[in-house]
Amino acid sequence: MSEKVTNELIYETLKRIQDTLAVHTQYHLETKERLGFLEQQYASISRRVDRIDERLERVERRLDLVEA
Repeated sequence: MSEKVTNELIYETLKRIQDTLAVHTQYHLETKERLGFLEQQYASISRRVDRIDERLERVERRLDLVEA
């Protein structure tokens, strides 16, 4: 039982492909948004660690634990 290829069959197949592509596009956009959020969080944490490092160096110098 082979199906005859008709315009209707081609249309339905293309419609399913289009629907699948729409789902994948939405998933891709959501992933990019989440990645952007993670990048912002990483940058914030990195700045905080840098400030902690600077403060620790200042404390060490004040306590004469390292050479100035």
